[in-house]
Amino acid sequence: MTNDDFKIFSPSIPTDPGIYQYIDAEGKILYVGKAKNLRNRLASYFGEKKYQLAKTKVLIRHSHHIEFMIVGTEHDALLLENTLIKKHQPRYNVMLKDEKSPLIYICIKLERFPRVFLTRKTFKDGSVYFGPYLQKFRVEQIAELIRKLFQLRTCQLNLSVENIAKNKFKPCLEYHIKNCAAPCVALESEESYNRKIEQIKNILKGNFAAVKNHLKEEMARAAEEMKFEQAHALKEKLALFEDYQGKSTVVNPNIHDVDVFAIADDEKEAFVNYLKVVNGAIIHTYTLTLTKNLDEDREMMLAFAIQSMRERFNSITKELIVPFHVVLPENDLIITVPKIGDKKKLLELSEKNVQYHLLQKRKQAMNAT
Repeated sequence: MTNDDFKIFSPSIPTDPGIYQYIDAEGKILYVGKAKNLRNRLASYFGEKKYQLAKTKVLIRHSHHIEFMIVGTEHDALLLENTLIKKHQPRYNVMLKDEKSPLIYICIKLERFPRVFLTRKTFKDGSVYFGPYLQKFRVEQIAELIRKLFQLRTCQLNLSVENIAKNKFKPCLEYHIKNCAAPCVALESEESYNRKIEQIKNILKGNFAAVKNHLKEEMARAAEEMKFEQAHALKEKLALFEDYQGKSTVVNPNIHDVDVFAIADDEKEAFVNYLKVVNGAIIHTYTLTLTKNLDEDREMMLAFAIQSMRERFNSITKELIVPFHVVLPENDLIITVPKIGDKKKLLELSEKNVQYHLLQKRKQAMNAT
């Protein structure tokens, strides 16, 4: 498509909000975009050539025609744009860069007396998955804490009511070294086991106060019932948990549940850092790399990254802390752009992380040349 082609086509373009698609000669979608005003947005691609980015020129050169769809509002345009990009994965849209580091999840298996284990694969089998975690040492640290706090089974036995009632199993070595409470021979009830699973979920969600209170209540109950050995074991577990909690990065216990995002970019790539904060503690951090393909602005790239990471990490947090306002498909989100206070400090921490990531990438690129 040439500038002359666009001049002929331009008067027929509406000034309404909508989405537009660049299509090649074979009918393939090359790029999907959204606009408050379709005519003005598309005209920006066909200005003076000296102001056009090289990638924009390539897109226009490969485009046979442009299609557009009018929608009611800018928000509707955002929703439709998001859907079409996911469906068609156009060549010239912002793309997530493949990360070579494998991601790890913690799985709570859907079964009686659930096993809890690390995995690199997820299945839609009703099991509960937490993560993904990028840092292997971090997830192994959490798994080790769970193992020490709660006696869980690791076997793959079918612990059905019938099998246990028929005495099909015998306690294994894990029971004798006190790593498992032997639910296979009814030495632990399903109710007791499930209470432990709930506390594990609390740890993985960052609800540390609930776990701490649970351990204190169990310790007090054991002491009251004069089960002093059990009370002492619970006291040691409480100390272990408090040590782990103390090593978590606590920012402010009054900040309960927020997602924090910061962005840094250069000519070719953008990097977005994500901090997950629950009950004042940073429980998760991740930096995403985006490859620039056209003249994407920072607002567009940050919005794209936020949607991608919230979906990837199954976040349902309602408050987002960001460096500038972004428009997102979800209507019920609270977008906070802090100027002072602890939320501003959180944003600055995320910005520090993403700037460090950008500098490291630049150093790697320089060393490679």
